[in-house]
Amino acid sequence: MASLPTISALWMEGSLSFLEQLCLKSFVDAGHEVILYHYGPLQNVPAGIELADANTILPQKNFLKHERTGSPALHSDLFRYKMLEQSQNTIWADTDAYCMKPFETPNGHFYGWESKTHINGGVLGLPADSETLRELLEFTSDEFAIPSYYGPEYERELQEKKDVGNPVHASEQPWGVWGPHAVTHFLHKTGEAKFALPQAGLYPFTFKDRRMMLKRNFDTSPYITEDTYSVHLYGRRMRARLVEKEGGAPHRKSLLGQLLVKHDIDPAAAPLPMSRAQKEAAVQETAPAQVSAPLTEPVPASEKYGRGQVNLTDLADQYGSDKGSNKHRYTELYQMLFLPYRKRKIDFLEMGLQIGGPEHGNHADRETTDLPSIRIWLEYFTKAHIHGLDVSDFSWFKDDRFTFHRCDMDTRENIRNATQEMEEFDIIIDDASHASHHQQNGFLELFPKIKSGGLYVIEDLRWQPDVMEKPGITKTADFFQTYLKTGVFSHSDPEVAAAFNAHRHDVSGCFVYQAQFDKRRKDQVLVVNKR
Repeated sequence: MASLPTISALWMEGSLSFLEQLCLKSFVDAGHEVILYHYGPLQNVPAGIELADANTILPQKNFLKHERTGSPALHSDLFRYKMLEQSQNTIWADTDAYCMKPFETPNGHFYGWESKTHINGGVLGLPADSETLRELLEFTSDEFAIPSYYGPEYERELQEKKDVGNPVHASEQPWGVWGPHAVTHFLHKTGEAKFALPQAGLYPFTFKDRRMMLKRNFDTSPYITEDTYSVHLYGRRMRARLVEKEGGAPHRKSLLGQLLVKHDIDPAAAPLPMSRAQKEAAVQETAPAQVSAPLTEPVPASEKYGRGQVNLTDLADQYGSDKGSNKHRYTELYQMLFLPYRKRKIDFLEMGLQIGGPEHGNHADRETTDLPSIRIWLEYFTKAHIHGLDVSDFSWFKDDRFTFHRCDMDTRENIRNATQEMEEFDIIIDDASHASHHQQNGFLELFPKIKSGGLYVIEDLRWQPDVMEKPGITKTADFFQTYLKTGVFSHSDPEVAAAFNAHRHDVSGCFVYQAQFDKRRKDQVLVVNKR
């Protein structure tokens, strides 16, 4: 029988907490040789772990860190690809991957689906002759490489900046650009995605369900099965939860608490780092008379995750939506507007379900692969019925609380026919083609269907597709800004102006917000409240 693969991991430097101790020791106890690479001194390393100089794989220079979060994830992504290239019979494991049973692979491929759309690289085995590994190494060799897997609009945006001598560094691109998004993309490109384990194999607890691992006496049998090799603990989020909500350690009757007992790990001997609030409190207690240095850095969205009520920005970032902190930040506004609706039985409609439609030069019959914002709404609005409208086909997506309507918004008649069976809505969001006449057609047909007190939102006011925009038409942003100043809608087409002015009695409030909520920037999102 072939020997078990070596498990390799990376910890930059410093103390390991009991969480990392648990995960690393689980592999040792399962019979694996474990190598922990590091750049600086380490503390609290469990017995049985072999230490290795990370400089032998990827020499220490300026660590690649994500601009928004400050995380060294980019460096970690590049390190694991280079480590796999230089190793044999080796599988990478993040230090928050807990081993349930020995990792065995007949062909060197070892990775798994984290969701219906993404294969994660938190556990990653790729043989030396893997085409995916070759593609990953080639792509990450250029820190300004332009990813093709976020859609034509974003690709075009990066190319335009590169053409004028202002290329966008990987650290300023979306979270996961060198990680799970790249892994998923290249595994599909090479056909090696066929080797991916089902979700139960490596990620039985979804990101959303991670807190179940901290519940007392929780039945894990629906999650952990005989097919489960590993459990992903979502380290950064789990650490924050443990510190802020669990007193620094899990209850002994929770899954995590039971695993600590199983592997004889003492949380008190390797505590988790204090939260920022705890550190600030400690400083105030020990030196109350000192004046602290002024804060100069914003708190990254990742450090806010999990605090307070369910948050739309957290969900948007989780599902890879451009509505979240990575790009438009619409969810910061929506959290304030939509929270009162969250647990109510409402009707919700979004127009435009996935980036990359005809507005970007693609055919309406393109292959569709995901509905990130629909997934957000279904999770956020627990009792809502969610409707989706798009020119492309999304009828493959099935959920008891979701209804799909296919429609080309080029004429009001098309919209009227597609929505004639819909009655009233509490919230409508137009994130479709962004062509001005499409936005205006949609409003004229659907605003009358908004319930009293409901909201009508139009996104991306500052961008209209050249392939669709009609010459001479009044832009939607200008149209509503005129209304805000004069109380009257004025349009290049008098019939359109008259149709909008007929609805003025039903407009309770109208608000236009600029890009990134910066008054110096162009108009970006419109919210209309109905009387």
